[in-house]
Amino acid sequence: MKTSTSPRTPQIAAFLLVLCTAIISTSTSAADWPQWRGPNRDAISRETGLAETWPEEGPKLLWEFRGLGRGYSSVAIVGNRLYTMGDLDEGGQHSQFLVAMDLSKREVAWKLRVGPPHQDGSRCTPTVHDGLVYVLGTEGDLVCAQAADGKELWRKNMAADFGGRMMSGWKFSESPLVDGEILICTPGGPQAALVALNRKTGELIWKCAPAAGQNLGAAAYASVVVSEAGGVRQYVTLLGNGAVGVEASSGRLLWHYPRIANRTANIPTPVTDGDFVFVSTGYNTGSALLRLIKDGDVFKAEEVYWLGPNVFQCHHGGFLKLGRHIFGAHGHNGGNPICIEMATGKVQWSTNQIGRRSGAVVCVDNKLIYRYEDNTVVMLDADPSEYRLRGKFNIPGRPGMGGPGWAHPVVVDGRLYLRHNDYLFCYDLRKT
Repeated sequence: MKTSTSPRTPQIAAFLLVLCTAIISTSTSAADWPQWRGPNRDAISRETGLAETWPEEGPKLLWEFRGLGRGYSSVAIVGNRLYTMGDLDEGGQHSQFLVAMDLSKREVAWKLRVGPPHQDGSRCTPTVHDGLVYVLGTEGDLVCAQAADGKELWRKNMAADFGGRMMSGWKFSESPLVDGEILICTPGGPQAALVALNRKTGELIWKCAPAAGQNLGAAAYASVVVSEAGGVRQYVTLLGNGAVGVEASSGRLLWHYPRIANRTANIPTPVTDGDFVFVSTGYNTGSALLRLIKDGDVFKAEEVYWLGPNVFQCHHGGFLKLGRHIFGAHGHNGGNPICIEMATGKVQWSTNQIGRRSGAVVCVDNKLIYRYEDNTVVMLDADPSEYRLRGKFNIPGRPGMGGPGWAHPVVVDGRLYLRHNDYLFCYDLRKT
């Protein structure tokens, strides 16, 4: 199998040394939400002691803010700073920005231009690690900035630097992954499906190049997660032609599972657990549990089971693993709550959604919070034995809000953050 690597042998050696002890850690505070889907990229907040139910009118709206721009980016929160992306007019120029907000003052602390705007805004959720912030613009501009003041440190472009391309027309949407001293992202190029960069300098460490005749497809819309299957650290994501696993130390392609791919947009972030990977996509595709089997230096992605689109297909609201079960948002352009026993694929329960169209899910304090496209928000018990609704409310409509509410919810320090384009709403989930 052909793999193209950087010629910098000392750099690779240093990378391998760091990798031996690296863990995904983007914050020193348990209360932070420093990246897409939280500290562990699993959509689970470890906070406890929150309200068990919501009043009829919903939890208390603490404050709202306008000025984040247009886009579907969710938010990252570290300390007293919130980071997101949005398309804004600045100095008469319409551009895509990385935006930092001071939560104590409830004002924008700084903005950094990332690249050209997109017709309906940004997609990437910033990744914050050790005083640096990483974002990917829709035109493939990968930027690293200082978290304190927004000073740009380095930038790359997925197309210009790595031959990157997207599987369809909604452009780059990934949230970069920091793993120790490296940054992982997915250009989707023929000779650079994934790349590893020095997170401080942007220098190339390796790029994943599939073997001749092997077509992994262009970049999709998912974000990379880590697996330790078979005792080998690897990066798992979706590309245009299926799910893949890439060796962390070298960029070598370990396995490829094409069945999960659709021809339009492969979006949800996979779930990894030991030697297993759970994947799902929409567009009438379905879901699968994979067992990653290592035989010498070779891996095989064995399909444990397949769930058809009528059982579970996830468009872009996501799913998560809690205990032995998968909880998720089922349906293309939908968010029907569902609970599946991960080991067997047995549906424990499934119900019709209360909100309209796509729904995004997060878990906190053994509760599931679904945020729907029409700005309906519901809370359920994360209980595999039965479906129980604990509360619901609607985010208020505001002038110029526009577009669907697709940004995933975030819970930090007992507060629920909900982004809708230019607006940010903050709700109190703590016990009264």
